Amino acid sequence: MTDAFPLHPKTREFLDRRCSMLIGGEWTAGEQGRTMALLNPATAAHLVDVPKGTPGDIDRAVQQARQAFDDSSWSSMRPRERQNLLLKLADLLERDADILAELECLNNGKSAQMARAVDVQLCIDFFRYMAGWATKITGTTVNPSVPLMPDAHFHGYIAREPVGVVGAIVAWNFPLLLACWKIGPALATGCTVVLKPADETPLTALKLAELVQEAGYPPGVLNVVTGIGAEVGAALSAHPDIDKITFTGSTPVGKLIGKAALESMTRITLELGGKSPTIVLDDMDPMEAAVGAANAIFFNQGQVCCAGSRLYVQRRQFDRVMAEICDIANGMKLGNGLDSSVDMGPLISAKQQARVDGYIEMGRELGATIACGGTSAGPGFFVRPTLITDVDQKCPLVQEEIFGPVLVAQPFDDIEDAIRLANDSPFGLGASIWSNNLSQVHRMIPRIRAGSVWVNCHTALDPALPFGGYKMSGIGREMGEAAIEHYTESKSVLIRV
Repeated sequence: MTDAFPLHPKTREFLDRRCSMLIGGEWTAGEQGRTMALLNPATAAHLVDVPKGTPGDIDRAVQQARQAFDDSSWSSMRPRERQNLLLKLADLLERDADILAELECLNNGKSAQMARAVDVQLCIDFFRYMAGWATKITGTTVNPSVPLMPDAHFHGYIAREPVGVVGAIVAWNFPLLLACWKIGPALATGCTVVLKPADETPLTALKLAELVQEAGYPPGVLNVVTGIGAEVGAALSAHPDIDKITFTGSTPVGKLIGKAALESMTRITLELGGKSPTIVLDDMDPMEAAVGAANAIFFNQGQVCCAGSRLYVQRRQFDRVMAEICDIANGMKLGNGLDSSVDMGPLISAKQQARVDGYIEMGRELGATIACGGTSAGPGFFVRPTLITDVDQKCPLVQEEIFGPVLVAQPFDDIEDAIRLANDSPFGLGASIWSNNLSQVHRMIPRIRAGSVWVNCHTALDPALPFGGYKMSGIGREMGEAAIEHYTESKSVLIRV
């Protein structure tokens, strides 16, 4: 399976031993001992088996997380100690970065080299950023009037407290990074967590759980239950003893989770789908614009919620930019992500490959132009980087999230046209503007309905910048101070003195 690409000995050791879930500090096969098979997307070959958890496993994990939150050394731990544990966890991720990157590659298909430089490094940086917040969660004091008691004296203050037990459900495209985005603020604020990784990609979550134990976190602070979303994910979303659900994934599934959580008034953060526009003004160098647009859509095989999957280029430069993108796409090497010379790995599964192929075929049937790509390859679940032009703004290729290396492009005439097209979407996660006319850019930014706007870059992330979307792209934000707010409750206190 990987003979041509030798693995780190500890990666091989991890794969060779039996995978177990972590509940209450104990490794377990689950109440029924069921398993499910994982495949290597680059080869379609069997990788390992992991436990197929049940709603009963979720209930046990929630009970353990509740006990750890209410009555354990964690519940009385001081902020400085929470900070130091997060810093220790970041150090362990850094130590095992190559192992995590290889596991991510084998389980997800992405380049191991890219996973090390992007996914794992962002996790390390994020934990260190969140560690600092553990000692900086503050409240405010107020001087209340209380008009109904004019002769009384009061002291008033507003405190922020951890929200409680967090249920975290993550997607398969960035398995480790998304888990860290949720675990980091939860641990910084003093919450406990039940993590449900994506069905297809639980390996780095289980490795992360090992590192959490090694860092010295008390039992029950982090629990990891693997299994099918429709079973264990649904049970976690609807569990009445969960205080907050945080989910990253598709908009349809996010809606189901939000409805289930509403039954118990569980707090929610939903980071959902996107169909992000890339807008190129005619003052931009066509080659630079093409490189930026290609990176925006082809990074991580296009399996990015904020991928620049809609390209709008001012008409004067349109043909030139299209030609440059095709040159880039046609020159990209597809293959196993363990090969450092590969430019693009496989999609996550045969199901996703078929979904992306279906959209490309739809384009052909609608009379669109497949400017480059448009075919699948194997073994494994590969789709060649694809550019589609001559599409109508209202067609599904422009309006729906494809989640693959497929770019749809249209020309525009003026700025008003560009803004109208960019905002004509049910989603609003991200957008990028490519121009050297910063006066024009600054006038455009407030009019773009998206949670992130990048200028002359795309999907550039930093732990200090909140990430989330408008419209159907979700509720709430990941990262930054905003994440701390989403993992705490505000308590008003009034004391008559």
